[in-house]
Amino acid sequence: MSTQQKALFLPSKQGEWVIGTTEVPKPGPGQLLVKVEATALNPADWKIQVYGFFLQNFPAILGSDAAGIVEAVDEGVQGFATGDRVLFQGFFINNPQATFQQYALSIADTTAKIPDNISFDEAATIPVGLATAALGLFDQYSEGSAKLFPPWENGGRGKCSGKPIVIFGGASSVGQYVIQLAKLAGFNPIITTASVKNTELLTSLGATHVLDRKLASDALVAQVAAISQASIEVVFDAISLAQTQNAAFDILAPTGQVVIVTPDQIDAARKAAAPRKKVVSVLGNVNAPGRREAGRSLYAKVTELLEEGTIKPNRVEVLRNGLAGIPAGLKRMQNDRVSAVKLVVRPQETP
Repeated sequence: MSTQQKALFLPSKQGEWVIGTTEVPKPGPGQLLVKVEATALNPADWKIQVYGFFLQNFPAILGSDAAGIVEAVDEGVQGFATGDRVLFQGFFINNPQATFQQYALSIADTTAKIPDNISFDEAATIPVGLATAALGLFDQYSEGSAKLFPPWENGGRGKCSGKPIVIFGGASSVGQYVIQLAKLAGFNPIITTASVKNTELLTSLGATHVLDRKLASDALVAQVAAISQASIEVVFDAISLAQTQNAAFDILAPTGQVVIVTPDQIDAARKAAAPRKKVVSVLGNVNAPGRREAGRSLYAKVTELLEEGTIKPNRVEVLRNGLAGIPAGLKRMQNDRVSAVKLVVRPQETP
């Protein structure tokens, strides 16, 4: 095995993407070295490049979703062996753990084996979307969560039976996993906004009602009220623009919680008029400080959930030219030209 690999670099803040070479990292305590067969693109990747926030150290390697083959295992790691097919969430504040490269390090206790019914491409769509959904709703150890009981834990399935939930952006990667976890938790009805063309997909995942995402806020509030006689205690806004955040806040019951995935943009006047409503901003990474306990709980069950089909991966569009295909894919995402699919590349196919 070569000691060098190809990676996609962001050489400077708001710089242009470039393919380069870097050392293949070596696993340390509790880590695996994974040959990355597939990695997925996420909105954070283009936003970091365009807006220049979050990262301060360059050159940087981004990427947070990966699936591949275990190449090496640290001595103290239990339960994994060379050759295992695995999926894991990268952590791009540390280049060796980022996934826009041919080899990356994963943390063993937040890595899951891929069952035979899931391809590498499909598996790469899972980590970020599932983590954001799970941690936003079901992390009992963090204030950045609605702190509901995890449906993957013993006694958790159906625990929210009969309670309504509203999901903004059900066709997004995160939204699709929110729908599936909400179904597992027993929420009913599961109301989501999306392009109406995605209705069949979202109902197959568990949504009971799909409302046109183009509805004006007042019309949306009225339709939700017509669907659910019970008050809405939980809303998950997987889009989290100012417009959707404010509409989500309006839908909430007086003591409800809205989970958002970007900084809070809800009007101060709305908050002042409803002081008991809670806004939860989620950091969707199982490797982040304060998130690892919930992450370990989730990853202990991921393989089982995938095997039984309770959690289904996103639909996939594979981009050509490996890592070299990422910049154009991110531009498509920036221009809102991706719908109900996850863009995936195969790093080993990089020219």
